[in-house]
Amino acid sequence: MYDRNHLAHRLRRASSRADDRPFLIHDPDGRVTGYGAFFHNTERMASALERIGVQPGDRVAVQAPKTQEMLELYVACVLAGAVFLPLNTGYTPAEIRYFLSDAMPVLFVCDSGKLEALTSVARECGVAHIRTIAADGSGTLREAREAEVAGYDPVPRGPDDLAAILYTSGTTGRSKGAMLTHRALASNSETLREVWRFTAEDVLIHALPIFHTHGLFVATNIALMAGASCIFLPGFDAQAILRAMPEATALMGVPTFYTRLLQQEGLAEAARNMRLFVSGSAPLLAETHARWRAVTGHAILERYGMTETNMNTSNPYDGDRRAGTVGFPLPGVELAIRDPETRADLPQGEIGVIEVRGPNVFAGYWQMPEKTAEELREDGFFITGDLGKVDADGYVHIVGRAKDLIISGGFNVYPKEVETLIDDLPGVLESAVIGVPHPDFGEAVVAVVVPQSGADITEDAVLAGVAGALARFKQPKRVIVRHELPRNTMGKVQKAALRQDHAGLFA
Repeated sequence: MYDRNHLAHRLRRASSRADDRPFLIHDPDGRVTGYGAFFHNTERMASALERIGVQPGDRVAVQAPKTQEMLELYVACVLAGAVFLPLNTGYTPAEIRYFLSDAMPVLFVCDSGKLEALTSVARECGVAHIRTIAADGSGTLREAREAEVAGYDPVPRGPDDLAAILYTSGTTGRSKGAMLTHRALASNSETLREVWRFTAEDVLIHALPIFHTHGLFVATNIALMAGASCIFLPGFDAQAILRAMPEATALMGVPTFYTRLLQQEGLAEAARNMRLFVSGSAPLLAETHARWRAVTGHAILERYGMTETNMNTSNPYDGDRRAGTVGFPLPGVELAIRDPETRADLPQGEIGVIEVRGPNVFAGYWQMPEKTAEELREDGFFITGDLGKVDADGYVHIVGRAKDLIISGGFNVYPKEVETLIDDLPGVLESAVIGVPHPDFGEAVVAVVVPQSGADITEDAVLAGVAGALARFKQPKRVIVRHELPRNTMGKVQKAALRQDHAGLFA
């Protein structure tokens, strides 16, 4: 029944004859939702979408808590040929107004507790229909699902049809809606399922949000395509993850997950049954990698992806998972390191802009043809904006964002090089190196440093610690000590915010 819908067919294939197999094991109440029940619900949800007025190609926007019903809505959109548009739960009504006015969805699904505040916003943006999902899954969308029967015939969709739009974080300029096709989502998840060895025997601890690539299009899609089970947590809870580990085999997380889990007693014992720990969405400190291996005996597998491409590279399942690298390009993904001005391929070991090409790459930015043309080349290569290099063994290193490159006195300074040295200093937990306006040098190198608990870090100590290892122009002109670095919901350090905070430092 699903085989005419490219992505739906692949999401259902592994479980089509295993309806009794658990898909979601809900934490904390222990309820179990089998594959059969889940897909019956998604079929009813798809019927409800049609009855509401959603047609193939229409956008369905959702800002709602992490629930089974939200996952059902995602798969129902795939079945109905609609375009799923998840929105960060932290966005304010003013931010939601931008996304709704830009994407022009037919349906907006919001948290029941925010309905009053968001109804006027949705109406102003011309959204025809509004439904709700509460934290317990109740709401008018579930009521609409309950009024339907299973047996929905999925809308035919091909590899090039849109399945979702994900907006970039928008740290600079307008957020851009990355258009993700059935092929992009299906091919990437199938590749990762194979590369990371997921099978129906796996039990994944799912503690990530599902408005983001990592939690939705990596974790959820891989589980569905493998016929695996998920211990479904509403969010990150270190104790809940430790309780789940003895019954689980895999965890996908952001670096913060691992640093916080390392603070918990009993981690080594809890992790004995696990086979795989994956980290992404932000760089993992080498120190965290080493401590995790020492405590649990497992090497964290770090990978590299983007909103526009899903996953591009991965450290090997078998072989050396090297701290500070993101491994090798995935099967089917081409990766090039190029000069940002000439686009010439750079020699091995040299730093340049990372470009990627493959079936995982997005179809362009929603209603932004000029921006699409700037970043998605005619030959299919996407300019990631990340600076990187490939070492002699073929491992890819990410050294920063092109926009984070510091040009001080005419010389290029790559923040990652300076950060790595500072992070290795005694008493330093982590650092972020930024460029701020300087009257003589154009930009000055500034290090923002977070000390380890109980450590006393001074500016002079940091400057002395790196002086012998860095050329003069790379050395920080100032060191700012802070208790923490600003991060977004996926743990990425927000360097734009740091630059803004310290823009007047040399004025």
